[in-house]
Amino acid sequence: MSEDDDDWFESAVDESDDDGESEPADSDSPFEADTDSDSPFEADTDSDSPFDRDDSPDEAVGNGPFDGGTDEAGPFDEDDDGSLFDDDFESAFASAGDPGDDSEGFEDDDFESEIPRIDLGIDGLDQMIQGGIPERHLIVTIGSAGTGKTTFGLQFLHHGLQQGDNAVFITLEQSREAIIATAEERGWEFEHYEETGQLAIVDLDPVEMANSLDNIRGELPALIEEFDADRLVLDSVSLLEMMYDDQAKRRTEVFDFTRSLKNAGVTTMLTSEASEDNPYASRHGIIEYLTDAVFVLQYVRTETRETRLAVEIQKIRNANHSRETKPYEITMEGISVYQQANIF
Repeated sequence: MSEDDDDWFESAVDESDDDGESEPADSDSPFEADTDSDSPFEADTDSDSPFDRDDSPDEAVGNGPFDGGTDEAGPFDEDDDGSLFDDDFESAFASAGDPGDDSEGFEDDDFESEIPRIDLGIDGLDQMIQGGIPERHLIVTIGSAGTGKTTFGLQFLHHGLQQGDNAVFITLEQSREAIIATAEERGWEFEHYEETGQLAIVDLDPVEMANSLDNIRGELPALIEEFDADRLVLDSVSLLEMMYDDQAKRRTEVFDFTRSLKNAGVTTMLTSEASEDNPYASRHGIIEYLTDAVFVLQYVRTETRETRLAVEIQKIRNANHSRETKPYEITMEGISVYQQANIF
């Protein structure tokens, strides 16, 4: 692979500047490479990377979909005498207390967190999240074609830009021009934010990204920090997953990539295609286990045989949220969730 292949981020941003004519060619960009370096994404082979292969995903995630198996007894392991549980049910219930006794139970305050929160910028959905998404969380929006995943990501960035955040949009599906046109159509002025240096839009070929993933993964946190990004969207992680035929290789690469995003300290939203067999799962069934928050967008047929769009929050770590399924619409103003309405 040539040095030019590694310069994906710099080339994309340079092309963005040329197309929008937002900066002179000799202006200092937060993504401009050091002229003494062969590549802005060339990894230091002598440095200890947090993503070295010795740090396997199995060790990092523990008992989960990536668990390689341990010798520790789990909660359902049989003990030496063949019993599933050390205590019988009678003694377990006796120690649990009365169902109505809250003295030993959980209260709402038990779930409160000191982590700063942010809003998504989606009417109705923000109200379903009590207090907002914790900052620096890794979010995934899962849905089939036409459910508004890209709009969801653009609206998330637009809300941050309005509040003065810096944002990065990485697309593996569309061109930079198409993303700007979609945003401008809704009056979100992405081109203006690019010109002021508040937004970077990067379009990448998924094959190129997969081939250069080691360099991208190693340098992306530093570039995000240099750009001082607060929000990042990658649309979509499914195309990156499809580059790997081997399931174990796919799992490892996606794990390492999501870990690098968490290491970057930026609130990130990924979009993912839903499984053809299960609208509540991603295409490869990996990304939902690696993220802190999961939103599911889907088509639902009502009792009147009307097809509606519906959103559900599967999980948000460190935050209370509604578990109801609510209808939403995609309009010229973006996505609006009808919090007070029921889907059926």
